[in-house]
Amino acid sequence: MEPSLVRYIWRYTKKQQIWTLVIVLLSMIPYFMSFDLPKLIVNGPIQGRGFEQPDATRPFMKLHYDLPFIGEVQLFSGFQLDREETLFALSLVFLLLVIINGLFKLYINTYKGRLGERMLRRIRFDLVDRVLRFPPRYFKRVKSAEVATMVKDEVEPLGGFIGDAFLQPVLLGGQALTAMLFIVVQNFWLGMIAAVIVVIQIVLIPRMRRRLIVLGRERQLTARALSGRVGEIVDGIGAVHVHDTSNYERADIAARLGRIFKIRFDLYQWKFMVKFLNNFLAQVTPFLFYMIGGYLAIEGRLDVGQLVAVIGAYKDLPGPMKELIDWDQARQDVQVKYQQVVEQFSVESVIAPRIAALTVDDPPPMTDPLSAISLSVADDGGAMLLDRISVQVKPGETVALVSTATGGADALAEAFARLVWPSSGKVASGADDLLELPEAVTGRRISYASSDVFLFQASLRDNLLYGLKHAPLTSVTYEGAAADQRRWDIEEASRSGNPDHDIHSDWIDYAAAGATGPHDLFEPVRRVLDAVVLSRDILDLGLRSSADLTRHTELARHIVELRAALRTRLEHEGLSGLVVPFEPGAYNKEATIGQNLLFGAAAGPELADRALAANPYFASVLRQSGLDRALYEMGMEIAEQTIELFADLPPDHQFFQQLAFMSAEEIPAYETLLQRLKNRPYEAVSENDRAMIVTLSFAYIEPRHRFGLLSDELMSKIVAARNMFYENLPPDLQNAVERYDPAKYIAAATVMDNVLFGRVGNNHPDAPDRIRSIVYDILDELGLYGELLDVGLDFNVGSGGRRLTGGQRQKLDVARALLKRPDFLILNRPLEALDQRMQEKVLRNVLEEARRDGHSPAIVWVVTNPAMGMMFDRVVVFDSGRLVEDGTQETLLARSGIFKELLS
Repeated sequence: MEPSLVRYIWRYTKKQQIWTLVIVLLSMIPYFMSFDLPKLIVNGPIQGRGFEQPDATRPFMKLHYDLPFIGEVQLFSGFQLDREETLFALSLVFLLLVIINGLFKLYINTYKGRLGERMLRRIRFDLVDRVLRFPPRYFKRVKSAEVATMVKDEVEPLGGFIGDAFLQPVLLGGQALTAMLFIVVQNFWLGMIAAVIVVIQIVLIPRMRRRLIVLGRERQLTARALSGRVGEIVDGIGAVHVHDTSNYERADIAARLGRIFKIRFDLYQWKFMVKFLNNFLAQVTPFLFYMIGGYLAIEGRLDVGQLVAVIGAYKDLPGPMKELIDWDQARQDVQVKYQQVVEQFSVESVIAPRIAALTVDDPPPMTDPLSAISLSVADDGGAMLLDRISVQVKPGETVALVSTATGGADALAEAFARLVWPSSGKVASGADDLLELPEAVTGRRISYASSDVFLFQASLRDNLLYGLKHAPLTSVTYEGAAADQRRWDIEEASRSGNPDHDIHSDWIDYAAAGATGPHDLFEPVRRVLDAVVLSRDILDLGLRSSADLTRHTELARHIVELRAALRTRLEHEGLSGLVVPFEPGAYNKEATIGQNLLFGAAAGPELADRALAANPYFASVLRQSGLDRALYEMGMEIAEQTIELFADLPPDHQFFQQLAFMSAEEIPAYETLLQRLKNRPYEAVSENDRAMIVTLSFAYIEPRHRFGLLSDELMSKIVAARNMFYENLPPDLQNAVERYDPAKYIAAATVMDNVLFGRVGNNHPDAPDRIRSIVYDILDELGLYGELLDVGLDFNVGSGGRRLTGGQRQKLDVARALLKRPDFLILNRPLEALDQRMQEKVLRNVLEEARRDGHSPAIVWVVTNPAMGMMFDRVVVFDSGRLVEDGTQETLLARSGIFKELLS
């Protein structure tokens, strides 16, 4: 990277900088004229010079020049104006110059702001592009949070400086010199006073500010380290809680914050001391002007108009000077920041841009063997993971890599996937070094999956199809304002040095997955999900998710049919008691009181969960129906019994898993509340306290909790209150709840809730599993299995895929690698989170799926159990970084070597 920020700026903005400099120089003309006008106004029409006679006039806007050898040349004689007219005319010219100077500033600031933002965009893109080309070993030593902080925050000040890099010293210096020249022209000695003060500012202030640069550098380094440490805590939060080290982490963060506070406090002290001195010097000069200039005016050696003009000119001098000094400090500061970023991003052996160049056309298949030739791989500590091994994998061959505890099979798999680079030797595809091949070849013809899975915070579908997004294959057609916006985006991307690829294009390589387009992609997706035994998990996620009606119209259209089919199947199997359906005019005993009152799915936060009791309209419905006091008394009874039963249990007791009213952490708060409200009349209880107590009653289910608090009369009142609630529902709550309707799909509810349209009985422990199995059968019969799987694929996996289990993440990674249908499939202990039986099942499925439709990739699998080697054409055994055995399983067993020992 370019080590000098100024050279980096000049390299990419040379034409724009020259243009702004021309505009700045032109702006100096009206700027100088604005200094001279106050003198003309004061000396002329105000003091009357030239208007001694009552009817005297003077020319206005007379254009004439004294030329050498020619004499006076008059271009325009001007307008003859009297004293008042001249005053108004000169004042209007002054206003015009103010407007012109303002327009110059507006144009210059807007232009430099846009220029700075473009360059900031370029720098950030260059840094991220460089991260994408870092060698793999670099990522083992750097914290992701620190890199993100540098890209996001540390280069932010560069954007504000880039537009000022060349323009600001010319603009501010020009303004200062113009003001200084004008003062000298008016009076030499006043000019010398101003010059001395300016020289002191220019010499002294920057020297004092060097300390600020040192402190700023320390602040930046400590803040970056804090960011990296916080990122570590977030990534390792499990270890923190497991080992009870949260207070150690608090102490560490407090110590780091203390260091930052000390640096920032010193910075502020020094900064304001420099500011005080600068302001003092700026105010000394007007004092001298008033004193000395006033004396000269009294003596008649300086007229009042000149003194006013000098003071007016100097009023504009400290501003540019101060900003010029600030610019110099900013220049040094951003140069330090830029150098620090350059140091962090200057890494040896960066991947060449041609390796990662965009390629739309699919490369030809890799028909040559994948070979390790005298390959050695070392870790960061210098320990040899592989020691001069040579092995070859032919196209279509299946190879099991078996390793002892100190083996090297994992390192070979990573080397084949280009995730580690050789210390010596090489990995080759035929005669080509793998590191020299474009990623368009290796990234499409080689797939890799391991137990160390990273998933992006996106949907299951996005993560599954991620391996197919190599290039924009289908462009999007934009019309109207969208087309104008797209053209603007392309133009700005080009000017900022960014690629103009459209992220909204279709990037999915359907052909690689064995499909012709989005309409038939589902079949290969379903096959790979079945192969890794992930389909049922995704179906479960689909049942627990809400379907997007704009995409899953078939599911919504058949929902009533699904409900009826479920009822019929349950009756046929004698299980009709498993589900109690919702009926508009009846109370559902298996649902909570809150669900019976709302009788719908909350579509917004206004009526969701604990906000329901606090909602003013809902509270008014309870009052009108006479339920407010009854539910309050029920809540008090629930609180008393719950605290009596559970208060003495430890927070991790299994009974709390069944407690729906309150969590273990909330019991002390409710215990305090109960003591405060006991024996207090209902009318004296505050609205907030009432809502907290009534909320407890909303979670009550009589067959489950058996407190004996729900009577037939109370159930009838609840149904009546439900009808009252919907009869007068205010407009602002119309979209906050979707009422249950037996003939409609409830968009705000989950798919399972829509299918059940009721609640599962609490007296049947295995009811959820039995019902789920029946629902899957019905979905398959109605041809809606794919629709539900599609709903499940919309599930967001969370940060790093943490909303999925470890086994689910590993299965998804294998499915992603398999969906790409590569020529070489590298699997490095990909299913360690699964038990041995499930690993073997998935292994068989993957081997079968990989060879579907005549496709026959080479498969290299680092197995966790040597017995799995029987499913492969060949077994390669590693021990202490060396290849010790290579052959079929039968051959290796006959040798009675390490492989046989591992099996025993």
